[in-house]
Amino acid sequence: MNGNPTGDRRRGVVIVMVAAGLLIAASTVGRWSDTPIGPLLALDVTAGVLAWLLTPLMLWRPVAATAVLTVLAALSPAVTPPATMGALQVARHRPRRVAIAVSAGGVVAHAVQGAWRSNGGMSYGWWLALVVIAYGALLGWGSWAQAREALVRSLEERARRAEAEQGRRVAEARMSERRRIAREMHDVLAHRLSLLATFAGAMEFRPDAPPEQLSKAAGVVRGGVHQALEELREVISLLRDDDPDGDGVHPQPVLADVPRLVDESRDAGAEVLLHEDVDDPLQAPPAVARTAYRVIQEGLTNARKHAAGQPVTVTLSGGPGTGLAVEVRNPLAAPGTLPSGGAGLVGLTERVSLAGGELDHQESGGEFRLHASIPWPA
Repeated sequence: MNGNPTGDRRRGVVIVMVAAGLLIAASTVGRWSDTPIGPLLALDVTAGVLAWLLTPLMLWRPVAATAVLTVLAALSPAVTPPATMGALQVARHRPRRVAIAVSAGGVVAHAVQGAWRSNGGMSYGWWLALVVIAYGALLGWGSWAQAREALVRSLEERARRAEAEQGRRVAEARMSERRRIAREMHDVLAHRLSLLATFAGAMEFRPDAPPEQLSKAAGVVRGGVHQALEELREVISLLRDDDPDGDGVHPQPVLADVPRLVDESRDAGAEVLLHEDVDDPLQAPPAVARTAYRVIQEGLTNARKHAAGQPVTVTLSGGPGTGLAVEVRNPLAAPGTLPSGGAGLVGLTERVSLAGGELDHQESGGEFRLHASIPWPA
C-alpha cells in the first residue's frame, strides 16, 4: 500500500479482471476442447464476456454483482469462476447472514446448471456435493479473512490508544517534574532569600550602626548569597538524579537539621522557640524527615514575611507508628514588605499529601497556625 486509494483501486480492478478473464477462458476452452462445437458455445461465450465485464463491480457492489453473476452461472459453466469469486468477496466484506444467503444462491444456481448442462461425466449427486463443499469452503475462508482483518484493526486501534496514553503519561510526568522543581526551588530559596532580605533591610534602615555590625551583616549577606547559589545547584542536580526518594549525591535535610534551621532564623533577629519531642529522630524515613523540615522552613519564612518581629513557636513531636506532628505558630501582624507569590502553602500542601499526610493552616485567636500530620510507619 502506497497510501494512494485511487492507485490501489486501479490495481485491484486490473488484478480481478485478469484473473477472472483467465479463469473464464480456461473454463470455456476446457469444456469445448473435446466437444463438437454447438449452439451452447455462443451462450457460454456471451455469458463469459458479460461476467467478465461485471467482475470489477465486485469491488464496490459485491452483493449485487454476485447476484447477477449467480443468475448467469445457472445458464453457463463459464460464469462459475467469477460467481465463486463474488461469493468469496461477499464472505470477506459483508455480514455472515448475507454471505450465507449469497452462497446458498450460488449452490441453487449450480444445481440448476447441472440439471440441464453436462458436468464431465460425474454423477449429478456427487457434482452437487462438490459444489456445496466448494461454497462452504469459500464461506469459511471469507469469514476467517473478515475476522482476521477485524482483529488486525482492533490491534492497530489498541496500539494507537496505547501510544496516545503513553504520550499523556509522559506529558503528566513532565508536568509533575516541573511542579517538583518549582516546589523544591521555592522551599530552598525562599527561606534563604528571606534571611538575606532581613539582613539587607537592617543595613538599609540602620546606616549609622557601628562599622563592625555593618561588616558582619554584609558578611552574612555575602555568605547567604553564596549558600543560596550552592543550594540552587544542589536542587537542580538532585532533580536530575534518578533516585525516587531524592537521596542522591547531595544530602537531604533530616530531623537533626531542624535546630540549625531555627538557629538561622534566630541569627536573623527572629525570636524562635523550639519544642522537640521526637522518638529516635535519626531513624525517621527520608520522605518523612524531608517533609517535616520543609513545613518548618516554610512556616519560618512566612513568619519573617508577614509577621516580622513577632515570636515564633515551633513544635515537633511523634515517632514510629504514631506519626509526626509539626506545628508553627506566630502572632498576626501587619503584612511585611517582602513580596509573596502565594504558592508556598499550595506547594507545601501538595508535598505533605504526597507523603500521605495532611496540612492545615488557619488564623485563630490572633495567631497564624500551620499544622501538619505526617505518617511514620512503625
